[in-house]
Amino acid sequence: MTNITIGGITILPGTSKRIDLPVARLPTQTMLSLPIHVINGLSDGPHLWLSAAIHGDELNGIEIIRQVLTQVTPRKLRGALLAVPIVNMFGFIEQSRYLPDRRDLNRSFPGSTRGSLAARLAHLFMTEVVNHCSHGIDLHTASHHRLNFPQIRANLEDPETYRCAQAFGAPVVLHATSRDGSLRQAAARKGISVLLYESGEALRFDKHGIGIGVEGVLKVMTALDMLNRPSYQTLDTSPLEFKETKWVRASRSGILHLQTELGEGIHKRQKLGYITDAFGEKTNTIKAPCAGRVIGYTQNPLVNQGDGIVHLAVT
Repeated sequence: MTNITIGGITILPGTSKRIDLPVARLPTQTMLSLPIHVINGLSDGPHLWLSAAIHGDELNGIEIIRQVLTQVTPRKLRGALLAVPIVNMFGFIEQSRYLPDRRDLNRSFPGSTRGSLAARLAHLFMTEVVNHCSHGIDLHTASHHRLNFPQIRANLEDPETYRCAQAFGAPVVLHATSRDGSLRQAAARKGISVLLYESGEALRFDKHGIGIGVEGVLKVMTALDMLNRPSYQTLDTSPLEFKETKWVRASRSGILHLQTELGEGIHKRQKLGYITDAFGEKTNTIKAPCAGRVIGYTQNPLVNQGDGIVHLAVT
């Protein structure tokens, strides 16, 4: 059994505690803090973090974490769960993806103590959360005006990460290299297995995606032997795995009429929709450049030439 100390506060085995780590003051001098809920189990096991709202307008993960916390108690847990439902509290308050200086927090890891606000927040998260953990699940949605099909993105070449990705049970699993400055990259460099779950859209709750996310987190915890769930069963069918994705881009500016659905299997040259002008006098058909499955698309019908309009997992 292991004590966990975060921000100078010790959480004993068999207990849970809510901790608010001071981050910075607003111009009004109001202090904003990083909220962390720590559940320390009665026996040793993996330490898993759950994070959401690294982009402040991505809300599904907040609800996923809330529901998971209602089902996990210290006496039923092996190891520890560190839940951070709102990482970018500045963006959350402003209903914005970014921090006040327009920096993307998920391009600022591992951060530093003397850099920008984003760098300082990233460093705090790495120091007080990631450094205590062996595994992590980072919860996201699509960016503004886009919608994502439920999917796991992870390094499938790492055996432990692959095992967790399979256990999560999302309908689609993507092998994805991590981006420079991302939380996933910074954690992976420390040897930590990280899953990134994407589903839904910014500033909206997606009930279906939330349900898959809650069950997925609990399945991963069961696979890691952190929980005993008598009703837990392996999937009847394995998730669909993909190694590559591709954006289909607008061939011209205009008004987009999509004719495809999330999760739909697509064959090469299949019509995905068309772009017209306001009078319908000029029409360009959008066709799939390859076979694949639709994992995301824009919801804004107003497009400029070159805009990403349909995201395909390539088969």
